[in-house]
Amino acid sequence: MAADMAQFLDLIRDHRGAPADLIARLTALMADPEAAGSNPGTMIRHLDALAFRLDSDGAPGLAAQAHELAASLAGQDGDRWTLAAAEARLRDLCANERFAEADPVIARLRAADASRLRPKVVQVLMDRAWVCELRGEAEPSIQYYRLALALGGNEADLITPDGDPVAKKIKNSRRFQLDALIEADAYEEAITIHETTRHVIGAGPFKSYTMVAAATLAGQPGIRYAELRPRRPIQEPQIKFTETPPPLTSEPGELEAPAQYLALVEACHAFPRSNLVIKDDHLIYDLAAHPRRRDVLLQDGVNPDQIVMAAFGDRRALVERPEDSLSIEAGLSMFGLQSRNYGHWFCEFVPRMLAYNDPRCPDGIPLCIDDHMPATHEEVVRLLDKRDRPIIKLPPQPVAFGLLGLAPVPAFFPFEMKPGRRVYDTIWPADILIDLRTRILDGARERGALSGQTGRRLFISRKAFAQRQLINEVEIAEALRPHGFEIITPETMTFLEQVEAFHAADIIVGSSSSALTNGLFCRPGCRILGLIHANLAFNFRGYTSFIEAGGAQITFLRGQTVSEDGHAFHANYNVAPDDILSALDRQASHKSEQDAPIKQQPAQTIVGRMIEALPFARRNGP
Repeated sequence: MAADMAQFLDLIRDHRGAPADLIARLTALMADPEAAGSNPGTMIRHLDALAFRLDSDGAPGLAAQAHELAASLAGQDGDRWTLAAAEARLRDLCANERFAEADPVIARLRAADASRLRPKVVQVLMDRAWVCELRGEAEPSIQYYRLALALGGNEADLITPDGDPVAKKIKNSRRFQLDALIEADAYEEAITIHETTRHVIGAGPFKSYTMVAAATLAGQPGIRYAELRPRRPIQEPQIKFTETPPPLTSEPGELEAPAQYLALVEACHAFPRSNLVIKDDHLIYDLAAHPRRRDVLLQDGVNPDQIVMAAFGDRRALVERPEDSLSIEAGLSMFGLQSRNYGHWFCEFVPRMLAYNDPRCPDGIPLCIDDHMPATHEEVVRLLDKRDRPIIKLPPQPVAFGLLGLAPVPAFFPFEMKPGRRVYDTIWPADILIDLRTRILDGARERGALSGQTGRRLFISRKAFAQRQLINEVEIAEALRPHGFEIITPETMTFLEQVEAFHAADIIVGSSSSALTNGLFCRPGCRILGLIHANLAFNFRGYTSFIEAGGAQITFLRGQTVSEDGHAFHANYNVAPDDILSALDRQASHKSEQDAPIKQQPAQTIVGRMIEALPFARRNGP
């Protein structure tokens, strides 16, 4: 045994070969239990010093082997060296981008000691991940976070220094990588890196799809397509302000409405709370296939409440392949991105009911809505439906449809433009909106919801919302009360109650928000004062074209922006009550002038004025 100890010390002190050879010879020597048992304490101290030297010389993998030899000598007391070996091994593997090989190390650590080793190694991994993230080293950062989560086993306890749960950090970092790879047409590489972390974020495997508009597939097997309205012109709205009209910074929406259609797609997949529809190797998505795709920031597969992950290129997209799908024989799509938002609901979703009421849409197919929609949304669907169709509320789960009916948004309406592009201010086609208005008002009358009352003055409260707050709302409400205004909170009312209130109003004051789209149901001539912050990129054309299709007239009063945290459209602001009262007085005076009867004048005087206006009239006779 003494000879074995001496041999060990000779190797440690005088070995002149490569470090890897030294580790191999030490491993072979210590394979003899008697040699290892001769003086373990001395051996452990020397191995510890050797590991430190190897690690300092940039050989963490060899240092890990030295620590592992020390741990084997220490037996049940080897936690310290097991920890050191694991940390060095992980650094070595990650430095060489051999991340998959780190998983067995993690598994051994999880099995070795659940209370003492794991928290220390997890913290080391978290620290390394953060350093890599700050350096812009995305892949090592993601993999360190992944390994920390795999070892820690409790996502709730793992928070990055900037406050994100680890899984969220991984998902967000991956998205940046995916977008960059897709921009470079590196779809296969994007699929490969997604595969290494998809289980961490609960995502399915990616598949590449060609993005197409529904019309592109017309006539192909399993696709029935009918054009209900052709492309047609849209009247340009006349925007009115209480001030001299300022120069808007948004891009005017196009003045041609796209064709309205009904498409029936067989054997496809769709995702509730998303606009994505997959048919074979195609992603059917009109907005994604639009010629201006490069300017549009698509939000499907990005928002936190969505059940699908997706990334979009110019013509192709990566979308999770549905794995565990709900099966529905047939349905008509009234679900999608931002379906619970009242404004998006009315602009993008409600017009589909005109297509589903068309005789070319088969009877008996249920209407499918998202299960997180407020009750008012279902109320709208039932009011518009002429066929007494069943309604299916879809849970957040992919759906395999035997047959899915699709209808388009009435205009090109990008959810968001890419950074550096001007805000696109969609102009809505009046013909669609007039049809909707007529159908809704007729349905309300049939249900006895319209009282016939007129002359109401409404101030719309927005106090329940955190975004686009009217900071001095209470002050404004008190200033309006003496002038006969009543305060309403639309989100607390049924849909028919909202229709009745707006239809009975002569004057409305309120923040330019989703609730103001109810202005479509006002009587012609109703005056609306739309309050808004100072941002000149706001969608003034969109509100004007939507509301004035029903005959109401909206004028915008811009206040003072208070806070622009988050999206610029949702900035908080205030408006001076005196400015509102002055604007209402001017509106009333203007209306009185418009309504005043034309005084009868002698014909000779009128003719004389016409002659005076002629540019070459002889004023002194022939």
